[in-house]
Amino acid sequence: MKRQSIRITFVIVAFAAAAVVVGDLARHAAGRKLREGILAELQPVALKNCTLKRFGSANDGGYLMCENLIEPLDVGYSYGVGSNDDWGCDVSRRYHVPVHQYDCFDPARPTCSGGTFMFHDECVGDRTGYRKSRFFDTLENQIRKSGHIGRRLIIKMDIEGAEWASLLAAPDDLLASIPQIAMELHGFDDPKIVEVLRKLKRNFYLVNLHFNNWSCTPKAAPLPAWAYQVLWANKRIGVPDPTVAIPAPMSPLNAPDSPTWPDCQLSTPRSEP
Repeated sequence: MKRQSIRITFVIVAFAAAAVVVGDLARHAAGRKLREGILAELQPVALKNCTLKRFGSANDGGYLMCENLIEPLDVGYSYGVGSNDDWGCDVSRRYHVPVHQYDCFDPARPTCSGGTFMFHDECVGDRTGYRKSRFFDTLENQIRKSGHIGRRLIIKMDIEGAEWASLLAAPDDLLASIPQIAMELHGFDDPKIVEVLRKLKRNFYLVNLHFNNWSCTPKAAPLPAWAYQVLWANKRIGVPDPTVAIPAPMSPLNAPDSPTWPDCQLSTPRSEP
C-alpha cells in the first residue's frame, strides 16, 4: 500500500510539473505573439512634405519633429519633465509660444532663458482625481482648462508607461486636432499597447521610430528595447511618399540616448542625411 501511495504521489507531481511547463510555454508564446504584434504596428512611413529636425538635447531628451509642419503654432504641451525640459525650451524660444508642463512626481521647476514655461503640478491619466496625494487629470481636461481646445498645439510625452491608459481615454476628435505628437513609449507586455497604437494610427502617420539604448534587452525580442521614441504626424497635414518602402529608413538625426552605452536598433538602413 505504501509503494502504491508513493507511485500515485509521483504521478501527481509529474503531472503538476508538466502543467507548469505547458503553462510557461503558453505564456512565452503569447508574450512573443504580443511583441510581434507591437512591432507590426511600429512601421514608420516616409512623408513627402516632412523636414525632420531634432528638438531638445543631442541625446536623451531630444525628439524628432516635422519642422515645416509645426507653424502656425499657438502653444506646446510637455508631459513628463523632471529637472529640465530641453524640448520645451527649444520649442518655446524658436516659436515664441508658451509651453505648458505637467509633472506630479518631480518637484523641480525647469527654467528656460528666452522661453516661457507654465508648470502644472499634476500628471496626465485616464481619469480625474488624486492617487497617493498626486493629482491626475485627462489630456482633454488639461487642454480644455488651459483654453486650448481647437488651438494649434504640439505635444511631447514621456510619462514612463502611463501613456497607454492616458491615450486610450483621449477622445478621437481631440487627437485628430493635434498636428504632431513626439513621445517615448514604454513596455512590451501589455495588450493595451497594440490597442493604443492602432487608435493613434487612425489619425496619425508614424513618421519616426528610435529605440532608447538605455533599455536594450533580449527579453523584448523581436523589439530591441522596452522604450522607444516615436513621432506621430497628423494625416490631415502629412503626405506619404509612395516611393519609399515601409518601414521607412531611420533618420540620421536620431542619436543614442546614452552616447556611451551600446546601441540597439532594428536592422533597417538609415536614410541619407
